[in-house]
Amino acid sequence: MVGEITKDVRSPLLPDRQDQKDFFVCDIFDAAPKGDIASMAHPIFSLSTKPDHLPRRYEDESGKNYVEVRPSSDGLATIHDRDVLIYCISQVIAALNEGRQVQRVVRIKAYELLKATNRVTDGRGYKALRAALVRLQGTQIETNITTGGTEQLDIFSIIDRARIVRETRDGRMQEIEVELSDWVFNAIRAQEVLTLHRNYFRLRKPLERRLYELARKHCGRQRQWRVSLPALQRKCGSTSTLREFRRLVGAIVDQDAAYDHIPDYAIRFDDDMVVFENRGTMDPVVCDSAADLIRLSPQAHDKARAAAPGWDVHYLEQAWRSWMADGGLDAPRDADKAFVGFCAKWFEKRGRP
Repeated sequence: MVGEITKDVRSPLLPDRQDQKDFFVCDIFDAAPKGDIASMAHPIFSLSTKPDHLPRRYEDESGKNYVEVRPSSDGLATIHDRDVLIYCISQVIAALNEGRQVQRVVRIKAYELLKATNRVTDGRGYKALRAALVRLQGTQIETNITTGGTEQLDIFSIIDRARIVRETRDGRMQEIEVELSDWVFNAIRAQEVLTLHRNYFRLRKPLERRLYELARKHCGRQRQWRVSLPALQRKCGSTSTLREFRRLVGAIVDQDAAYDHIPDYAIRFDDDMVVFENRGTMDPVVCDSAADLIRLSPQAHDKARAAAPGWDVHYLEQAWRSWMADGGLDAPRDADKAFVGFCAKWFEKRGRP
């Protein structure tokens, strides 16, 4: 079962197999990259370690935006398959930051990908990489969520094509061409990406990776992000019962309390809420999404208290920033006015807490 609690005392992180410079460094992302709104906000990738053939549909609170994910006969792309996409995105962003022309077809060296994503480089690694490419191409998505200002209403695959350019005599791939989908490429060109901590690739459990992604997107540089357990389960895309999901998250919370292994964010329970606390370890030159970079004046909170009496304005500020991030909205011209307006609508809909 995904995320089972083990009884040994091994580190919750995988060994660091990388002996070369990490490609997730600030000089690659010096153009103030934005958050990858689409794939971080919605659970595109399966958390299962076994073939997952269950189609899914996810909707936002309004019901206007949706994502449908359909597997091929090989199953849904997994969160570990996502490593391939992360690596390709990093290469394209690096080229953009160097002023080079980019296109949807990315040629990569298989060995370098395996090393950069902390995978083994023996036959198992190459076999797993080939299977990941098959699942990424086979997984189909239907959505109306916007990436890079373009709304996709058709059905498409996560990657359009993968081609092995060279193979060694023993059959191991050397170079690969990956053709990214328009949906992914639009997000890259709009720089709707977030820099990830290199220890992301050392997280053992798929659920740990998903929790980190959500914290990176929703918490960003804020002090904390609070979310209810049912809402977190929906965002994770977990198919477990709520009781089992609580147990799985609880195991990660316990391990994080013992090892501090989740990058940049600590996780804890507060009654029925899951709280992600910013550890303050994020590189100061790494930029987050536009929503995270907005600064409110002290007067904005006073006006917000008047607009939504009885509500914690700091909680409302967090909800406002998450709402903007989920919708891929740019920073408003008048942040104070936009925030107070959000609080007024919040109070109109929900009344006093």
